[in-house]
Amino acid sequence: MASYLQIADDEKGHDLNLFCIPRHYENDLDKVIIPHGLIMDRTERLARDIIQDMGGHHIVALCVLKGGYKFFADLLDYIKALNQNSDKSVPLTVDFIRVKSYCNEKSTNSVKVIGGDELSHLAGKNVLIVEDIVETGRTMQTLLSLLSECNPKMVKVVSLLVKRTPRSSGYRPDYIGFEVPDGFLHICILNDHAKEKYRV
Repeated sequence: MASYLQIADDEKGHDLNLFCIPRHYENDLDKVIIPHGLIMDRTERLARDIIQDMGGHHIVALCVLKGGYKFFADLLDYIKALNQNSDKSVPLTVDFIRVKSYCNEKSTNSVKVIGGDELSHLAGKNVLIVEDIVETGRTMQTLLSLLSECNPKMVKVVSLLVKRTPRSSGYRPDYIGFEVPDGFLHICILNDHAKEKYRV
């Protein structure tokens, strides 16, 4: 069972005045749930756990775009730092895939994978899928099913966030940064005005 830091449903969060919030977001946020420094500390620990588990082999890190990119970049920075400070360096290559299952803030029942036909090169490789958030788990289960057809040697999944939701399929990643309440969040909590503003 993956270890993680749990954010309670009744988490009060932190006042916005305690942080440097970009001006263009000032009117959109209610509170800060997970401060940046805590995210970075968790990301560093996840990198260490991943290297400990997968470090004996060449790793292909597969970033799930677009949401996972920043977490992916930070995680890889920590993995590279561990590589530089270790007697045994782990070969690491990166690849990208786009998985779409959202319309505005609602998860849909259909999952669209862009780039999935190019994954045949993952046969026999150790694959680390890097995602920013797992909600119902159905998107990741679809991606894992697609990847299994390519016959990788090993597949592990790391997600910065996992939502506690009654809509969950029961899927849990191998590595979890934070377990968070079932709200529309982006580390901060968006207010109703912002939800309308950023609706696509």
